Amino acid sequence: MADGIISMVLDRLVSTVYEYVDGEVKLVLNAKEDVEEFAGNLRAIQAVLEDAEQRQVKDASVRNWLDQLKDISLQMVDVLDEWNTDMLRQQVEKQEREGENAPVPEKKKKKVTFSVSPSCFCFGKAKEVIFRHEIASKIKDLNDKLSVIDEERRRYGFQLTARGIQELPERQKTSSFVVLSEVFGREKEKDNLITKLLSNGREDRREDRSRLLTIPVIGMGGMGKTTLAQLVYNDKNVEAYFEKKVWVCVSDPFDEFKIAKAISGDDASSSDELDHVLQRMSTSIKDKRFLLVLDDVWIHDRKKWENLRASLIQSVAHGSRILVTTREHDVVDVMRARDKIDMEKLSEKYCLSIFNHMAFHDTKVEESKAFEDISKNIVKKCKGLPLAAKALGSLMRNKKTRREWLDVLNSKIWDQEEVEEEVFQSLFLSYYDLAPAVKSCLLYCASFPKDHEFKRDELINLWMAQDYLNSKANKDEGEC
Repeated sequence: MADGIISMVLDRLVSTVYEYVDGEVKLVLNAKEDVEEFAGNLRAIQAVLEDAEQRQVKDASVRNWLDQLKDISLQMVDVLDEWNTDMLRQQVEKQEREGENAPVPEKKKKKVTFSVSPSCFCFGKAKEVIFRHEIASKIKDLNDKLSVIDEERRRYGFQLTARGIQELPERQKTSSFVVLSEVFGREKEKDNLITKLLSNGREDRREDRSRLLTIPVIGMGGMGKTTLAQLVYNDKNVEAYFEKKVWVCVSDPFDEFKIAKAISGDDASSSDELDHVLQRMSTSIKDKRFLLVLDDVWIHDRKKWENLRASLIQSVAHGSRILVTTREHDVVDVMRARDKIDMEKLSEKYCLSIFNHMAFHDTKVEESKAFEDISKNIVKKCKGLPLAAKALGSLMRNKKTRREWLDVLNSKIWDQEEVEEEVFQSLFLSYYDLAPAVKSCLLYCASFPKDHEFKRDELINLWMAQDYLNSKANKDEGEC
């Protein structure tokens, strides 16, 4: 999770240090060379960070290496702050001197006196030289430390990844099948979504695009978006309303070829011409009331979606729908979606039902009663996340004594291997997809106590104070 910090440091090195290095400081202790070497080492490390951040989950030594890297990067931020403050101070003093030396009107000349003490001037210059030496020495020291960390990078043999192309954890494939007896809660969301899918109101006929209304289900990983989509996909009223239904697990990257072939059922087609594939898809759904579920969508390229959308609109009958599950609000804009459904936290009651189903499956009621008090306390740690309730329930299935249960309750429960793999691998997908600056903002929140209540504007100001927000990209706080 050092990528955001390092990106921010590199930006600061470019925007602050180089501007200053071109002045008088470049002759002090080879500051310019140290800065360039520091930036070069950071870029070399940045190229392997995706691999390092994934390996740290299992390897404590890699985690320690990343902590040292972040510590040195943050120390460099402090040095740059000192440097930047000195730049601002010099600008202010220069403006003050220019103001004092400005021409004085004839009538006021006799009332104005101005003198500069040579000793004060020399003392100020000497103080400035000492300060610059100190800054240059700090940069040299940090550069030496970073060189050691860079050497350790080679020892770990991290995999090189191109900037912007991340080797993400494997994305789990989904299907339309669901075991209804294992689903708890979400009745309200289900009824709401079915109503939207089956609605055929007059307002839908206003424009041609309404023939294919796109409805997004948005929520963080593990919140139950796919389960909700499975529930409505298999609902008997939905079955009766649509003439054809297709479920596609999209994931990343968004592949319009794959989706078109899945719709037409022509997976064996070897054609690499998009038009040919779209033509065959169009024929398969011609004049049919069609439901397409696109599960786990991550897309930022509007052109890819428009290619697919245009052929769908021209083919399907009125009342057709696309149901999209996604973690990203940007997807809603890219797909021109509306009538979104936001997945809220699951109530503690239903999280407990999921937990008990996983922990006490095929066991007697008396056994679950014996652990009822501990179960409730463990479920509170799920914070309304169904996937967490499922993972924790699976973890407890083979634990038969109260001591074992209490050990888990009183432990660092999120460090348990089963929970780590099932819950955090899912959440890491969302983290890795963030821009470096956003990662820095997110990680900054970890410095606050547990359950701390943030105030939006105060938090934004704190991010700005840390220089996490790009002043060019964010013209005001409303764009953060």
